[in-house]
Amino acid sequence: MRVVIAGAGSVGSSIARELLGNKHEILLIDEKPEVIGRSGLKGAKWLIGDACELTTLKDARLDEADVVVSATGDDKVNLVVSLLAKSEFGVGRTVGRVNNPKNDWMFDDSWGVDVAVNTPRLMTALVEEAVEIGDLVRLLTLQTGVSSIVEFTVPQDSPLVGGTIGAIRLPEDCAVVAVLRDDSPITPSPDDVVEGGDEMFFLAAIAAEDELRVALSARNDGTDG
Repeated sequence: MRVVIAGAGSVGSSIARELLGNKHEILLIDEKPEVIGRSGLKGAKWLIGDACELTTLKDARLDEADVVVSATGDDKVNLVVSLLAKSEFGVGRTVGRVNNPKNDWMFDDSWGVDVAVNTPRLMTALVEEAVEIGDLVRLLTLQTGVSSIVEFTVPQDSPLVGGTIGAIRLPEDCAVVAVLRDDSPITPSPDDVVEGGDEMFFLAAIAAEDELRVALSARNDGTDG
């Protein structure tokens, strides 16, 4: 997969490092030549220039990119890059970093953003996750606000413990996509038995989150509690 990342700061470099480790082709765009030396990234390609300029994006061969990530510290730049990637180069998938939560509402398909990553909100969610065991925590909003990835840490005294994943009465627009147990990821199946402390990750329609919350607090015998 060919991924172009605009912004080689700490966020952009971290994303690039993970993707390089998974053998993807990475091109980073940044205005500052010095970022190349201090990034410590081996195997990445670089383009020094303004990612908001069409000429720079043409030099980056954006039309050949599978994904464009706008990861700068400036929301205006991230919006412009996403919009150009979609409208001028037909990129299939764009990911935009939101620096200021007040700008979250702009990061949608009208600006060419497929997935908005709100860094402050995500950090807040991860903090809340540590203290809100037994409740849903939204980690990421997908598809322009229609769907989300949510996490649920199963309390030790939850009625779900000992039952199977398939026995959980999930809303129609929800699916279990992963379980983290003892720091090890598990691909869930309906026959897997739920254990206390499991971190369950769901792909869910935002409109169905309340129903999902009820389902996760309900007993398998059909009574709530």
